This record gives sequence, C-alpha cells and structure tokens, in this order.
Amino acid sequence: MQTITIEGYLAGDPSILSSQTDGRTRATFRILETTRFRRADGQPAERTTGFNCVCFNEVTAQQYIAPFARKGTRVVVQGHVENDSWTGKDGVEHYDLRVVVADLRVKNRRSEPDGPEGPHQADPDTGADDDIPF
Repeated sequence: MQTITIEGYLAGDPSILSSQTDGRTRATFRILETTRFRRADGQPAERTTGFNCVCFNEVTAQQYIAPFARKGTRVVVQGHVENDSWTGKDGVEHYDLRVVVADLRVKNRRSEPDGPEGPHQADPDTGADDDIPF
C-alpha cells in the first residue's frame, strides 16, 4: 500500500458522524491544496485540487478534528488512497477517490475559548514568580 501526504486547508467544517449499527465515529472532510507555477509564457498561475478524506480513527475524530478543525484550518494528513463506487438513484455508476486518513496534524490550532476569569494566569500562591535559588 502506498502512503500519501497532503498539506492544505479544509474546504468546510468536518462532518462527524456516528454509525447507527455499532456507534463508531468517523469524520469526513475535504482538503484543498493549491499549487503555484509559471505557464510557458512566463505568467504565474495556480491550480487548486480537492481531496475527499475520511478518518475512521475515533480518537482522532473526537479529540482533534471535532474541537480544532474548522473551515480554513491548515492541516497535514497522511493516509492511503481508496477507490469508492456506488450506483446513484438514477441508476448511474459513480466513482470517487478518497484518502483514508491514518494521521492528521492541525497546523494552526484555534485556542479554546477563555473561561469566565479570562486567559490562564499563574497562581500567585504557587510561587511561580519566586526567584530560582540557583
């Protein structure tokens, strides 16, 4: 099996779904990757490619994708490519390539909202601001 690594931006908020039969969680999302190049005439150009991705790892889906990944988030995914085919309601056979994600890294995590007392500050009773004795 060949591994693919893609770095790009999420095209939309991920969809976190649970299976009705066994309750397993999965995440589906689309990554956009833009390549910049020069045409034969020297003019700059760019090409954007979209990748459909699915993550079956429940821990990754619930602890990383759900709280941190939003539209526009920069991510790096590793996984393998899988063919998917289905017959539509109109009887037409459809084909799709998707990336089955094995590893995901969020490059620009959004900070969690601050609590009622604002950003976390050092507790003055812990001695965190005392001089170090060496």
